[in-house]
Amino acid sequence: MDMAAAAGEVVPEIVLLAGAVVVLITALFTPRRLQHHAPWLSLIVIGVAAATTVPQLGAVQRIGFFDTYALDGTAVVGKLIVLAVAAITVGLTTEWFRSDDRAGELQTMLLFATLGAVLLAGAADLMELVLGLLLSSVTGYVLAAYHRQSKESGEAAIKYYLLGALTNALMLVGVVLLFGLGTTTTYPGLSQTLPGADPLGVLAGTGLLLLGMAFKVGAVPVHPWVPDVAEGAPAPAAAFLLTAPKVGGIIAIARIAALLADAPVGWRPAIALIAAATMTLGNLAALWQTDVRRLLGWSAVSQTGYALMAPVALGRSDLAIPSLLLFLAAYAAANLAAFGVVVELRGRTDLADYAGLARTRPWLFTGLVIAFLSMVGIPPLGGFAGKLALFAATIDAGYTWLAVLAVINSVISLAYYARVLGPGYFEPAPGPVPVLGTSAAVATGIAVVATVATGVVAEPLLRTFTDALLLP
Repeated sequence: MDMAAAAGEVVPEIVLLAGAVVVLITALFTPRRLQHHAPWLSLIVIGVAAATTVPQLGAVQRIGFFDTYALDGTAVVGKLIVLAVAAITVGLTTEWFRSDDRAGELQTMLLFATLGAVLLAGAADLMELVLGLLLSSVTGYVLAAYHRQSKESGEAAIKYYLLGALTNALMLVGVVLLFGLGTTTTYPGLSQTLPGADPLGVLAGTGLLLLGMAFKVGAVPVHPWVPDVAEGAPAPAAAFLLTAPKVGGIIAIARIAALLADAPVGWRPAIALIAAATMTLGNLAALWQTDVRRLLGWSAVSQTGYALMAPVALGRSDLAIPSLLLFLAAYAAANLAAFGVVVELRGRTDLADYAGLARTRPWLFTGLVIAFLSMVGIPPLGGFAGKLALFAATIDAGYTWLAVLAVINSVISLAYYARVLGPGYFEPAPGPVPVLGTSAAVATGIAVVATVATGVVAEPLLRTFTDALLLP
C-alpha cells in the first residue's frame, strides 16, 4: 500500500488536523475583536470531518494505515460520537467565552483534543495509542486552565496535569515492556506474539498500560482529577473533558482487552474489579456533594464503571460491543445535557441555586430531569437502554455479581440526583435566574433531544451496532 492510499483511510483525522491549523492561523491574523467568529469555523471543520466519516460506516472493516489504525465499526461509531460531542461543546463555548479574546486559540485546542479522542478510538498500535493519549491530555490541561485568573480553574488543571504526568510516564514504561516482549507495537502483531511471552512481563506491561488508560477515562485508582475538573474548569470545557476522551478511552481499553484475549494474564477479573470499585466509589462520593458540578464529576466517575462492564463481557457475549456503543452514545448525550443546563445558568453550581428552577426556567429544569433520569437508567431514555444491554452482556459473560452491583449502584445514584431535582421542583426560587444565551440553549436542547432519541431508537441502534467489529 502506498502512502496516498493509506492517507485516504484517515481523511477525517486529516480534516481535523488541517482544520485546527487553519483555525489557529486565522486566529493569529484576525483582530481580537473578531475572534468570536472562530466557533463557526470550528463547526465547519467538525461538520466536514463527520461528513467524511459517515461513508466509512459501510466500508470493509479492517486494520488500515499500515496495520496501525482500526477502520472497524466500533472505531467509526466512536468517532461519530466524539465529533457530535465536539459540535455541541462548540455551541456551549460560543457565549461563555464571548468576552474572551482568545476564542480562536480555544477552538484550536478543542479541535486538537477532538483529534486526540478520535485517535484513541481507532488506535491499533501502541505508539499511536500513546500519541492519542498525549494529544488528548495536553490539550485537556490547557482547556481546564483556560480561565487563567480563576484560582479554581488553575487548581483543577494542576491536579489534572500532575496525575496525568505520573500515569502517562508509567504507561510509557508499560508500552516499552510490551514492545520488548512482543517485538512489535502493532496490535495484530502483538496478538500473535504476546500469548507465548513471559506471563509476568505481560502482566506488568498491560497493567501499566491500563493504568494510563484508567486515568484518561477517570477510573479507580487514578480518578481524583474528574471532580476537580468538573468543578474548577470552565463549564463547557468540563463538559467536553468528561465526555469525549472517555468515549475514545473506553473503546481503546476494549481494544486492549480484545488484544489480550489469548494472553496468559487475568485481565477479565482485573477490569471487573476496577469497574466495580469505580461505579461504587463514584456513586457513594456523589451522595455527599453540595456542589452540582462536583456532583456531576463524581457521577461521571460512576458512569465510567458501568462502561467498563463491556470490556469484561468481550468474547463471551455478542452484546458486548453493541451495548458499549449504545451506552457511550446515551452517556455522552445525557452528560452534555446536564452540563449544558449548568452553562446556560451561567455556571451556577450551588445546590441552593437550583431551588425553584421548575418555575423560573421550566425548560431548563425539564432538560435536567431528562439528563439525570437517563443517567440513572429510567425508561424510555437512552441511559436505560444502554444500561439494560450492558447488564445483559455482563450476565452473559458469567459476571452476574457485577451486574447486580451495577443495579444497586443505579438505585443509589437516584438519591443524589434527587437532591438537585427535589428543591428545583418543591422549593421557591431565591430570585431571578438569568441565562447565558441562545447558542448555549440550542446546544443544550440538541443534547436533551439526543438523550431521548437514543432511548426511542435503541432497538434499531442495537441491531445496527451488532455488525460493528472490534479488531484485531
